[in-house]
Amino acid sequence: MTSPSHADHPGASLGLPADGPGSIAQLGRRILGLVIDYAAATIIATAFFGYDQFALPEEAGLTLFAPMMVFAVLHIVFIPMLGGSPGHRIAGLRLVRADGAWTGIWRPIVRTILLVVVIPAVVWDADRRGLHDRVAGTVLVRR
Repeated sequence: MTSPSHADHPGASLGLPADGPGSIAQLGRRILGLVIDYAAATIIATAFFGYDQFALPEEAGLTLFAPMMVFAVLHIVFIPMLGGSPGHRIAGLRLVRADGAWTGIWRPIVRTILLVVVIPAVVWDADRRGLHDRVAGTVLVRR
């Protein structure tokens, strides 16, 4: 077993720096971005679809899933346009392809669908990329 070297940092296999701009996003920034996005989605969904705190799940209908749908739309629209969702941008992150290029249109769609499922987002590799990022060929980095 070899001792870890400076090249053994998360993102090294992708050619990313250990820290600073372009390095793999840290967990705290990821969570901050996620909280901001979900809070914004909840506010938007409540404004447009309403909220009934006393409704049973079978009576809630669309309002039950509205925040998650708005969350998905925010990601699918803003990632190709701005390189990240509003939460990513506020947290100082951006989403790029693993080779550093623009994400395109289909990658954010695939990534967001898997992110909404949740499990792929919590299964990480050595580079701290969730399964949703590996499948989409993307990486979340610091701006």
